[in-house]
Amino acid sequence: MDSILQPWPWYVSGPLIALTMAILILLGKRFGMSSNLRTLCTIAGGAKAADFFKFDWKAQRWNLIVMIGVLIGGYIAANFLTIDDTVAISSNTVNKLNALGFHSAGNAYMPTEFFANEAFSNPKTLFVLILGGFLVGFGARYAGGCTSGHAISGLSNLQLPSLIAVIGFFVGGLAMVHFIFPLIF
Repeated sequence: MDSILQPWPWYVSGPLIALTMAILILLGKRFGMSSNLRTLCTIAGGAKAADFFKFDWKAQRWNLIVMIGVLIGGYIAANFLTIDDTVAISSNTVNKLNALGFHSAGNAYMPTEFFANEAFSNPKTLFVLILGGFLVGFGARYAGGCTSGHAISGLSNLQLPSLIAVIGFFVGGLAMVHFIFPLIF
Protein backbone atom coordinates (compact mmCIF):
# COMPACT_ATOMS: atom_id res chain seq x y z
CA MET A 1 0.00 0.00 0.00
CA ASP A 2 2.93 2.34 0.64
CA SER A 3 3.90 2.32 -3.04
CA ILE A 4 0.52 3.71 -4.12
CA LEU A 5 0.81 6.54 -1.57
CA GLN A 6 4.06 7.80 -3.07
CA PRO A 7 4.48 9.63 -6.39
CA TRP A 8 4.99 7.11 -9.18
CA PRO A 9 8.32 7.25 -11.00
CA TRP A 10 8.43 8.40 -14.59
CA TYR A 11 9.25 4.92 -15.86
CA VAL A 12 5.88 3.67 -14.57
CA SER A 13 3.58 6.64 -15.18
CA GLY A 14 5.12 7.63 -18.53
CA PRO A 15 4.53 4.28 -20.24
CA LEU A 16 1.00 4.17 -18.78
CA ILE A 17 0.26 7.54 -20.38
CA ALA A 18 1.80 6.31 -23.66
CA LEU A 19 -0.32 3.15 -23.53
CA THR A 20 -3.45 5.19 -22.90
CA MET A 21 -2.66 7.49 -25.83
CA ALA A 22 -1.95 4.54 -28.13
CA ILE A 23 -5.33 3.04 -27.26
CA LEU A 24 -7.09 6.37 -27.86
CA ILE A 25 -5.34 6.84 -31.21
CA LEU A 26 -6.30 3.32 -32.29
CA LEU A 27 -9.91 4.05 -31.29
CA GLY A 28 -9.86 7.38 -33.18
CA LYS A 29 -10.37 9.44 -30.01
CA ARG A 30 -8.68 12.67 -29.00
CA PHE A 31 -7.98 13.41 -25.35
CA GLY A 32 -8.42 16.83 -23.79
CA MET A 33 -10.15 18.30 -20.78
CA SER A 34 -11.25 21.63 -22.25
CA SER A 35 -13.40 19.88 -24.85
CA ASN A 36 -15.61 18.79 -21.95
CA LEU A 37 -16.59 22.42 -21.39
CA ARG A 38 -18.03 22.57 -24.90
CA THR A 39 -19.84 19.28 -24.29
CA LEU A 40 -21.28 20.50 -20.97
CA CYS A 41 -22.43 23.77 -22.55
CA THR A 42 -24.11 21.81 -25.34
CA ILE A 43 -25.89 19.59 -22.82
CA ALA A 44 -27.03 22.73 -20.98
CA GLY A 45 -28.60 24.14 -24.17
CA GLY A 46 -25.77 26.25 -25.56
CA ALA A 47 -26.77 25.33 -29.10
CA LYS A 48 -29.66 27.79 -28.77
CA ALA A 49 -27.17 30.63 -28.32
CA ALA A 50 -24.30 29.71 -30.66
CA ASP A 51 -23.65 27.39 -33.59
CA PHE A 52 -20.36 26.36 -31.96
CA PHE A 53 -22.36 24.21 -29.55
CA LYS A 54 -24.32 22.43 -32.28
CA PHE A 55 -22.71 19.00 -32.44
CA ASP A 56 -23.40 15.43 -31.35
CA TRP A 57 -22.33 15.62 -27.71
CA LYS A 58 -23.17 11.94 -27.15
CA ALA A 59 -20.09 11.04 -29.18
CA GLN A 60 -18.06 12.74 -26.40
CA ARG A 61 -19.59 10.79 -23.49
CA TRP A 62 -16.38 8.84 -23.04
CA ASN A 63 -14.47 12.09 -22.41
CA LEU A 64 -17.06 13.15 -19.83
CA ILE A 65 -16.42 9.86 -18.03
CA VAL A 66 -12.69 10.66 -18.05
CA MET A 67 -13.46 14.09 -16.56
CA ILE A 68 -15.63 12.58 -13.82
CA GLY A 69 -12.88 10.03 -13.14
CA VAL A 70 -10.32 12.82 -12.80
CA LEU A 71 -12.54 14.65 -10.31
CA ILE A 72 -13.22 11.52 -8.26
CA GLY A 73 -9.59 10.39 -8.46
CA GLY A 74 -8.35 13.82 -7.40
CA TYR A 75 -10.72 13.84 -4.43
CA ILE A 76 -9.66 10.35 -3.36
CA ALA A 77 -5.96 11.17 -3.78
CA ALA A 78 -6.22 14.44 -1.86
CA ASN A 79 -8.36 13.15 0.98
CA PHE A 80 -7.34 9.52 1.40
CA LEU A 81 -4.01 8.83 -0.30
CA THR A 82 -1.99 11.92 0.61
CA ILE A 83 0.32 11.32 3.53
CA ASP A 84 2.39 14.48 3.22
CA ASP A 85 1.11 17.41 1.16
CA THR A 86 4.30 19.44 1.21
CA VAL A 87 6.13 20.10 -2.02
CA ALA A 88 9.87 19.64 -2.37
CA ILE A 89 10.94 22.96 -3.89
CA SER A 90 14.22 24.78 -3.50
CA SER A 91 14.77 26.99 -0.47
CA ASN A 92 15.53 29.88 -2.86
CA THR A 93 12.05 29.53 -4.40
CA VAL A 94 10.45 29.28 -0.94
CA ASN A 95 12.23 32.49 0.13
CA LYS A 96 11.11 34.34 -3.02
CA LEU A 97 7.50 33.19 -2.57
CA ASN A 98 7.58 34.14 1.12
CA ALA A 99 8.80 37.61 0.13
CA LEU A 100 5.78 37.89 -2.20
CA GLY A 101 3.43 36.97 0.66
CA PHE A 102 3.01 33.24 0.00
CA HIS A 103 3.95 31.97 3.45
CA SER A 104 2.53 28.50 2.76
CA ALA A 105 5.19 27.88 0.08
CA GLY A 106 6.92 24.58 0.71
CA ASN A 107 4.39 23.65 3.43
CA ALA A 108 1.32 22.98 1.30
CA TYR A 109 0.74 21.42 -2.09
CA MET A 110 -1.20 24.46 -3.31
CA PRO A 111 -0.73 27.95 -1.84
CA THR A 112 -3.36 28.43 0.85
CA GLU A 113 -3.27 32.16 0.10
CA PHE A 114 -5.13 31.30 -3.14
CA PHE A 115 -6.93 28.08 -2.39
CA ALA A 116 -8.15 28.33 1.21
CA ASN A 117 -11.70 29.54 1.83
CA GLU A 118 -10.34 32.81 3.24
CA ALA A 119 -9.00 33.67 -0.22
CA PHE A 120 -12.53 34.36 -1.42
CA SER A 121 -12.93 37.22 1.04
CA ASN A 122 -9.90 39.07 -0.38
CA PRO A 123 -11.02 41.17 -3.40
CA LYS A 124 -7.55 41.18 -5.01
CA THR A 125 -7.26 37.38 -4.80
CA LEU A 126 -10.80 36.92 -6.07
CA PHE A 127 -10.10 39.24 -9.01
CA VAL A 128 -6.87 37.40 -9.89
CA LEU A 129 -8.65 34.02 -9.74
CA ILE A 130 -11.55 35.19 -11.93
CA LEU A 131 -9.27 36.91 -14.45
CA GLY A 132 -6.93 33.89 -14.51
CA GLY A 133 -9.86 31.53 -15.06
CA PHE A 134 -11.14 33.68 -17.91
CA LEU A 135 -7.70 33.86 -19.54
CA VAL A 136 -7.17 30.10 -19.22
CA GLY A 137 -10.59 29.45 -20.77
CA PHE A 138 -9.99 31.97 -23.55
CA GLY A 139 -6.51 30.58 -24.18
CA ALA A 140 -7.76 27.00 -24.36
CA ARG A 141 -10.44 28.01 -26.86
CA TYR A 142 -8.09 30.20 -28.90
CA ALA A 143 -5.41 27.46 -29.01
CA GLY A 144 -7.98 24.85 -29.98
CA GLY A 145 -7.43 22.87 -26.78
CA CYS A 146 -5.88 22.88 -23.36
CA THR A 147 -2.38 21.94 -22.23
CA SER A 148 -3.30 18.31 -21.61
CA GLY A 149 -4.94 17.96 -25.00
CA HIS A 150 -2.10 19.53 -26.95
CA ALA A 151 0.83 18.23 -24.90
CA ILE A 152 -0.41 14.67 -24.54
CA SER A 153 -2.82 13.98 -27.36
CA GLY A 154 -1.65 16.45 -29.99
CA LEU A 155 2.04 15.67 -29.63
CA SER A 156 1.24 11.93 -29.64
CA ASN A 157 -0.44 12.48 -33.02
CA LEU A 158 2.62 14.48 -34.23
CA GLN A 159 0.49 17.59 -34.89
CA LEU A 160 2.51 20.72 -35.65
CA PRO A 161 -0.19 23.07 -34.21
CA SER A 162 0.07 21.19 -30.89
CA LEU A 163 3.84 21.62 -30.86
CA ILE A 164 3.42 25.36 -31.49
CA ALA A 165 0.75 25.55 -28.76
CA VAL A 166 2.93 23.69 -26.22
CA ILE A 167 5.87 26.00 -26.96
CA GLY A 168 3.48 28.95 -26.46
CA PHE A 169 2.27 27.49 -23.14
CA PHE A 170 5.84 27.21 -21.88
CA VAL A 171 6.83 30.69 -23.04
CA GLY A 172 3.65 32.14 -21.52
CA GLY A 173 4.24 30.29 -18.25
CA LEU A 174 7.81 31.53 -18.02
CA ALA A 175 6.74 35.11 -18.78
CA MET A 176 4.02 34.88 -16.13
CA VAL A 177 6.28 33.51 -13.40
CA HIS A 178 9.27 35.76 -14.05
CA PHE A 179 7.66 39.04 -15.13
CA ILE A 180 3.91 39.32 -14.46
CA PHE A 181 3.62 37.39 -11.17
CA PRO A 182 6.12 39.67 -9.34
CA LEU A 183 4.23 42.74 -10.62
CA ILE A 184 0.91 41.46 -9.28
CA PHE A 185 2.27 40.48 -5.88
